[in-house]
Amino acid sequence: MDNIKKKTLLTLARASIAEAVGVEYSLDTKTLLEENPWLEEQGASFVTLTTSGDRLRGCIGSIIAHRKLYEDIIHNAKSAAMDDPRFPSLTQKEFDGITVEVSILSEPEPLEYDSIEELKSKIRVGIDGVVLKYGVYQATFLPQVWDQLPTFELFFSHLCQKAGMEADCLSRIPEILTYQVEEYKED
Repeated sequence: MDNIKKKTLLTLARASIAEAVGVEYSLDTKTLLEENPWLEEQGASFVTLTTSGDRLRGCIGSIIAHRKLYEDIIHNAKSAAMDDPRFPSLTQKEFDGITVEVSILSEPEPLEYDSIEELKSKIRVGIDGVVLKYGVYQATFLPQVWDQLPTFELFFSHLCQKAGMEADCLSRIPEILTYQVEEYKED
């Protein structure tokens, strides 16, 4: 099932990106859904695009499931290619050079803590994706980000900054939610 699931998710994402950039790519969505009814269930996904050397080229996703999984993947794949505000829209010329990754998220769970030390003892480095919320500020890092930011301090200082706050925002004891992902990446 895992190889079938991987191929299905990545094909759906790549076909959606192809459509967004105007590249010819054939996918029979009706048959895909008939053969994979689990795609019709509610689901939250992130689609990440990288170029050679694993350089980020786009990443958009949903933290909370709010539509059918296949619809979420189609939307996030197109958005990662065309609407990530950090990058210009993907071009037809770039299409063959990107690597597509689809992450399926578990439901985020609140993590109770009273101090940075307690939070540090509860976070599972390399396993947990993290949502940080404080007032109007919010950001998330997928578990894969631990690969680039492998320490608690580095990970959370960057997450605080991504949320638009100072690097030491954990001193304010923001709301923290954790989730895990099933990760599928093109070979």
